[in-house]
Amino acid sequence: MEDAEFDDILDDWFIESLKTYKDLHVYQLEHPTQVIEWTSEKTVCVAGYSLSKNEILELRLPLKLFADENKGLCAERDFKVAHGGFTDGPVRRLRHIPGTRCVVTNDGLSSDLQVWDLGGDDSDVIRRTGSIAGRRNVSERGSRIAARLSSPPQILHGAQSSDIQLTELTSGRTLYKLETDSADPLSSLQFVTDAVFLAGCSNGSVCVADTRTSAAPQLSPPPASSGDSVLWWADASVGPHPSSCRVIRLSSSGQAVVSDLRKLGAVCQAQLDVQTRCCNLDHVRVSWAPMLDDCISVSGFGGVVQIYTTCGWSMELQERQPLFQHRGHVVSSQQTDDSVPVFTTAHIWHPERPRTLLSAASDGSVHVWDWVDPEQSAAGSPIPRT
Repeated sequence: MEDAEFDDILDDWFIESLKTYKDLHVYQLEHPTQVIEWTSEKTVCVAGYSLSKNEILELRLPLKLFADENKGLCAERDFKVAHGGFTDGPVRRLRHIPGTRCVVTNDGLSSDLQVWDLGGDDSDVIRRTGSIAGRRNVSERGSRIAARLSSPPQILHGAQSSDIQLTELTSGRTLYKLETDSADPLSSLQFVTDAVFLAGCSNGSVCVADTRTSAAPQLSPPPASSGDSVLWWADASVGPHPSSCRVIRLSSSGQAVVSDLRKLGAVCQAQLDVQTRCCNLDHVRVSWAPMLDDCISVSGFGGVVQIYTTCGWSMELQERQPLFQHRGHVVSSQQTDDSVPVFTTAHIWHPERPRTLLSAASDGSVHVWDWVDPEQSAAGSPIPRT
C-alpha cells in the first residue's frame, strides 16, 4: 500500500471515529501481548509472549478516559507504566488474584504456574515470588487459570478437564480436584459464583462443577453441528446465582450457541460474520459484556473486535451482522503485499464502564475504546444494566 493511500484510509477512519467512539486511546508496546487483565479499575497487566525474555507490565489507563467533564483540559492522554519486570519465557495466560497485588501466569508450554508480586507504592518492580506445579509435566496448550476473591487466596487451574484443581496460593495445598473421566483440552476456565465454575473444552463440551462438593460435574456435549476439526471457546455471564447465568459457545466456523447454565441445552444460536479461515486457539476470545444485557464481544478472527447483540437470536441458524466493529488495529497498521496480516490477540471489557473495552494486536498495539451504539434507541439493542 502506498503511503498516500494509507494516510487517506487512516484519516478517513479517524474522522469516522469522532462519531463512532466516545473515547479512543492508542498505545504501542515494544512487543505484543496476548494477555490483558484488570488489576484495578484504572490499571491493567500485560506481558510479552515471545519464546525469549519478555516484559511484564502494569499500565495505568489514560486519566482523560475517567474525566467525566472537561476532558479537553485533562493533560494525561496516554497509558503510563506503573510497575514492570521481566519473565524468562512467554506469558500465554495471566490472572490477577482479587484483593491482592499478585498475578499468576502460565507459559503455554507446561501446566506449571508462576506467581508474581506486582509491587506497591514503595517499589515499581514486578518480581516473581513462587511457582505452583500442575498435574501434567507436558501440556500442548498450557493451563487455564481462574481466580476468585477468597482468604487465603485460591486459584483454579488445569490443562485438561481431568487436570482441574483448586490450589491455595500461599501454601500450595490442593483443596479440590475435578473428578471426571474425560480428558479434553481446555479452552476456558472461570468461576461463575464463589464456588461454581465452568470449564469449556476445545471440542465444544462444557462442564459445570461446585468446589464445595465431590459430586459429579454437570456435563454438556458439543453442539450437534460440531465437527472433529472444529475448535470451540466458551464464556459464561456472571450473576448472583447460577440460574441467572448464560453460556456462549463460539466455534472456529463462526457458529455461536447460547445455553442456560442450569440445563446447558441450546437456547438460541447464530452464524457470526467472522473470518473463519484465520483463527488461533490462543487468540480467539468471546466474552459476555458485564454491564450490557444480551451483548457479546468476539476477537481473534482477523484484526477486528466485533460486538454482537444476542437479542433476536433463535434456534434457526441465521447469519448475524455485528452491532459494532473496532477496526483500529487493522487501519492503523500499514500493510504491504508481503507483510504478515495484523490480528487481534486479546480483548477485555471494563468491569464498570458499559461500553469500554481494551484490545491488543499482533503489532504490539493496545487500544482502549468506548464505542457508541449505532442502534442505541432501537428496540432490542443492549442497554446498560442498572
